[in-house]
Amino acid sequence: MYYFIGIKEPGMSALACVLYDLGYEVCGSDKPGDFFTTDGLKARNIKVLDFNKDNIKEDMIIIKGSSFDETNEEVLEAERLGLKIYTYPEMVSKLTKMFQTITVAGCHGKTTTASMLAHVLSNLRGVNYLIGDGTGHASKENKWFILEACEYKRHFLEYEPYYAIITNIDYDHADYFEDINDVVNAYEEYANKAEKMVIACGDDPYTHSLEVNPPVFYYGTDDDNDVIAKNVQYDTDGTSFDVFVEENYYGHFDLPVYGKAGLLNALAVISFCYYERYEAKDVSKFLKTFEGANRRFNETVIGSNVLIDDYAHHPAEIKATIKAAKQKYPDKDLVVVLEPHTYSRLKAFIDDYVEILKNIKHVYIMDVYDARGEEAEVTSDDLIKRLDNAEKISKNDMKKLLNYDNSVLIFMSPNDIRNLEKEYIKIKES
Repeated sequence: MYYFIGIKEPGMSALACVLYDLGYEVCGSDKPGDFFTTDGLKARNIKVLDFNKDNIKEDMIIIKGSSFDETNEEVLEAERLGLKIYTYPEMVSKLTKMFQTITVAGCHGKTTTASMLAHVLSNLRGVNYLIGDGTGHASKENKWFILEACEYKRHFLEYEPYYAIITNIDYDHADYFEDINDVVNAYEEYANKAEKMVIACGDDPYTHSLEVNPPVFYYGTDDDNDVIAKNVQYDTDGTSFDVFVEENYYGHFDLPVYGKAGLLNALAVISFCYYERYEAKDVSKFLKTFEGANRRFNETVIGSNVLIDDYAHHPAEIKATIKAAKQKYPDKDLVVVLEPHTYSRLKAFIDDYVEILKNIKHVYIMDVYDARGEEAEVTSDDLIKRLDNAEKISKNDMKKLLNYDNSVLIFMSPNDIRNLEKEYIKIKES
């Protein structure tokens, strides 16, 4: 039996689903409470227990989540019993050797791109996938394995990709990476692991600087790319564009994606499908039916208002989400509810947060979600002091949001803040 310590973590829950689908016995444990990643576990009746050292038995193989060490009673018990313990990247690495793996990496957009590619290939031929929004599926009959590959602590270097996709390169995870050069070096090493080719966003300022041995094909809107989107039109229904590959027309796409970030995510998928010789009309057909990744621009309409639930937390992601909302809802006011994620990220990017948020009409800031036990050198209060349009909000302050009409309320955090949204919906519908 595979036993997951921290099974509700997004990647861990997806991995549990994949192993279950492949025929293995799976269960795990985590903190009490519901989380957005548990839907797949519930659908498969995978047992989820509360942490307790008595859960650990001698016949188990342990997969340990990234947030847990010897201070966790189950980890300590597994070590005492001498059980085999894998980290998440170590276990995923074993899967990448079993299939032809398409790794999707990038500081932003990798979840949506991986989900979009999984949706298209599932319809075209069948595919295995493990995505960081908690979704996973597998069959031993499938050839392809789509994997969202995270750069944090260089975890993506554990994997063996056939195709390596890079959506962008940016400075993030200030608690680990020294600077942007450190990030670029990690991506260079990742790209060089590709067996067949690298597919990278050529509009990104850093991807062309990578010294890569496998063939590299670039996509984007700039003329020096191999796969180019031309005649791009953004409107409230989505984005339409023509795709040319090495100056040859490939096809027309009219898709429900918003903002340039959405366009580039789609182009990554289109690029892969072109190089695998899929017809443009088939790719377009299935891209049109993609309904989005979990907690990425998920919308709920309440009267004249629209609630958007989004994982965004890095300034670049927040900016992209706001742009997409403005494209889709140009006649509505924007209200942003942000829960900053980690003190180190807020400290590193506070100027960027201020620049992005200062022009939003109404901004509400929650306390920092301290995911890594860091020192609180810069807090939410420091961010609020620099914004004339911002004020503090907590999960118990729902009344502050009830007076808006004809507005888009964007809730942004990698932490699950759906309870705040659910309470808003409950009051509005009562």
